[in-house]
Amino acid sequence: MTFFIVVTLSFSCKQNTTTTDNKEMTTTINTPNFNGDSAYAFVATQVAFGPRVPDTKAHINCGKWIVEKLKLYSKTVIEQPFKARLYNGTMVNCKNIIASFNPDQKVRILLSAHWDSRPFADHDTDVKNHKTPIDGANDGASGVGVLLEVARQLSIKSPTIGVDIILFDVEDWGEPEGTESAQEDNWCLGSQYWSRNPHVQGYKARFGILLDMVGAPNAEFAKEGTSMYYAPDVMNKVWDIANQLGFSSYFVARSSNPITDDHIYVNKITSIPTIDIIQHDLTTNSGFNKNWHTLGDNLNNINKETLAVVGKVCLAVVYQEK
Repeated sequence: MTFFIVVTLSFSCKQNTTTTDNKEMTTTINTPNFNGDSAYAFVATQVAFGPRVPDTKAHINCGKWIVEKLKLYSKTVIEQPFKARLYNGTMVNCKNIIASFNPDQKVRILLSAHWDSRPFADHDTDVKNHKTPIDGANDGASGVGVLLEVARQLSIKSPTIGVDIILFDVEDWGEPEGTESAQEDNWCLGSQYWSRNPHVQGYKARFGILLDMVGAPNAEFAKEGTSMYYAPDVMNKVWDIANQLGFSSYFVARSSNPITDDHIYVNKITSIPTIDIIQHDLTTNSGFNKNWHTLGDNLNNINKETLAVVGKVCLAVVYQEK
């Protein structure tokens, strides 16, 4: 994840039933069984390419692999190449990747994550590592891994609605810690580009869900402030489904400060109400995972169960929509 916490916003399984409060809730009908082992393997493959920093060999090769994998699951896969200007004025080659399911359906939901990784470990405790690219196993690869497994399941059992999976590029190349840049909005460049240039002219979705840092052991996902400002009904719907599935220890009832992430631009530019499922850690100053933007964000700190919980919630949301 590439963004900062801000205190205020600036504006100028196969688990078909569960029991809650002695009431049996039907959460989905014939929902595919999200496979946490498969999602973990997708995360591991991304990490094996090396840091996915735009305009590097690892980034190019991983992008090709993601496209090839999605083409196994969807007949409609779009690559959206673009150039982005970084905080320091450098131009880099980037690519958003989109896979659509039931493309003719008017009722659609949007699932997203970012597939690039941070070029600086600028929050590492060892200052000598601050210019070293990170693996981004949690910050980037975990959300992509979950959505690749979601795509695999959508190919097995088609939902009744349309689903678009969008993997945003160059989310995590904002200015390093301690750098002051004159350029505004220098994070989340892929989602800014897509929001202004959607893959389908006039694209609309009922709502969107962004996944970021969804793979750490014992992760807790709070109701993030930007999401609650723009899309409180969507957030409450997703949290209710998670609770019905028995995942209230992961999808916790507390709120967290608003953050800048890909969802803010989707909300502001496209007006699609979009939430962010992102770990909130009460033990860190940042509020993010303890390995955020450090060399500790590696495969050793990815948990299959957490991936599976998030994936099952996403699938339940998809298959309950009509």
